[in-house]
Amino acid sequence: MTLAEQMAAWLAARPSPSWRQPLLMGIVNVTPDSFSDGGQFFTPEAALKQAHALLAEGADLLDVGAESTRPGFTPVDAEEEWRRLEPVLTPLAREGAVLSVDTTKASVARKALVAGVQMVNDVWGLQADPDMASVVASAGAVVAIMHNREVVDASVDLWDDWRRFFDRSLKLADRAGIARETILLDPGVGFGKTVMQNLWAVQNMRRLEAYYGLPVLLGVSRKSMFGRLLGREVHDRLPATLAVNLYGATQGACMVRVHDVQAHRDMLDMTALLAVNGMVKGDVE
Repeated sequence: MTLAEQMAAWLAARPSPSWRQPLLMGIVNVTPDSFSDGGQFFTPEAALKQAHALLAEGADLLDVGAESTRPGFTPVDAEEEWRRLEPVLTPLAREGAVLSVDTTKASVARKALVAGVQMVNDVWGLQADPDMASVVASAGAVVAIMHNREVVDASVDLWDDWRRFFDRSLKLADRAGIARETILLDPGVGFGKTVMQNLWAVQNMRRLEAYYGLPVLLGVSRKSMFGRLLGREVHDRLPATLAVNLYGATQGACMVRVHDVQAHRDMLDMTALLAVNGMVKGDVE
């Protein structure tokens, strides 16, 4: 089943009040400087090993990126970005893995889609590169449009800012011919927001989904807000990540983007078992 077909099946269940389990996106950073695991999977061999491990743990798809998006990141040109991505994406696509490419560059996205990637995850919501929307449309790919801001401003009304940003992105998508059923919105937790704005973004995901009639992707894995709120270092943020992603799933997240796939698979599967109506009664174990 393609990613577009998986999304269609998820969307078909939207009128139901019962539990809708989100798709689980595993993160593979082919970078030396990502905030959480920079350098761990920088070589193609290490990245492929991690990708296979995440798939074995239950990832529905993998999001592969080769340029860090953390604050103060070192920019990477398109040629270098593709040099890092190609030896990872090509073999995974040949193996039949469902893949997303995390990039803001249309030229990189085009090559990835030709190689067999099914989704583009753009942290600037089609607005950084004027050719991105047409590249996505030509391939019929799924696209995640994420909200972002250049400057953190506690006085900003985030709902108004969301609408201005997403209205512009969706106009770009519509003009290029991107099908609505292939679009996800990402509230942009951790990107150009205060800690309280990040929390508000998670709390208002359902409002965002309802306003645009589009599914939502949530990415909070190991983010700095957990350090600021709880005093936890990067690799001690799994419990907090699980809590927020479970909350996000109950608020209608279609997809959650995570580093720790097995823990999330177990959490989501157990929640699904508990939420299923008509389970056999009388079981005690």
